[in-house]
Amino acid sequence: MEHKRHARFVAPEPPNNDKRWKLIDVAMRRNGYAGHALIETLHTVQDCFGFLDGMSLKYVARSLQLPLSKVFGVATFYHMFTLKPQGEHTCVVCTGTACYIKGSTELLDGIEGKYAICPGQTTKNNSLSLLSARCLGACGLAPAAVVDGKVFGNQTAPELLKEIEKVVE
Repeated sequence: MEHKRHARFVAPEPPNNDKRWKLIDVAMRRNGYAGHALIETLHTVQDCFGFLDGMSLKYVARSLQLPLSKVFGVATFYHMFTLKPQGEHTCVVCTGTACYIKGSTELLDGIEGKYAICPGQTTKNNSLSLLSARCLGACGLAPAAVVDGKVFGNQTAPELLKEIEKVVE
């Protein structure tokens, strides 16, 4: 029986000299550069850079020895990851069944009308990012939205716009 020699894994060089890559390398090293640590690694990248860009996804794929398609698939599957820089403030509108039935579409229309953005977009001045979520877990408060981490329930478009204006303007 022939034994294969396992070459010692050597992590790839970071994409650039940004010191935040060291934090990401530490997180991957702590998990032995194992593929099962993909989600934790992506969280670390997003915590460090604010979003996941193509360069960081490629680096994670090479470092964890995973196909880029798998890394990209995980990054786009989970709503907590974003592939674009986010605005200074965020608004997440729930589009789950209860919220949809009670008017989440009107909330989104109101934000689109005032700020000229759709879910997944950021205003030109980078002050607000609008996101949608399948469920916020606040069905009893439908329609619900989260502005900078604070939940607002039983919202109308004018009420939500007032809450957004408090932080954005």
